[in-house]
Amino acid sequence: QLQVVESGGGSVQPGGSLELSCAASDFYLKYYSVGWYRQAPGKEREEVSCISSTGGIINYSDSVKGRFAISRDDAKNAAYLQMNSLKPEDTAVYFCAVHASDYGCGDSPISPWGQGTQVTVSS
Repeated sequence: QLQVVESGGGSVQPGGSLELSCAASDFYLKYYSVGWYRQAPGKEREEVSCISSTGGIINYSDSVKGRFAISRDDAKNAAYLQMNSLKPEDTAVYFCAVHASDYGCGDSPISPWGQGTQVTVSS
């Protein structure tokens, strides 16, 4: 099973930064596209960002464009989401997921949803 584990969440003030990590232990992440998602209380899960298997295709949702940066380090078998200029509306549980496509996250994830990592932005 393609299980990934998220970490790096926490509580920060508006304007602060966090870096989330998505680690794979039982398979090679480099063969897959990786998406970051979030789910705020009472809302549906939404895609935040996606990086293709080669890293050559990157997408962001309009709400985070210019503030978040997705990356991957295949040597560490991990992907990351650097979040800057955080806003209260970024508060959510963040998840990562693996996609079979080499070109992005247009297909459904093939990894099960984990517990995610909580990000809380509040003054």
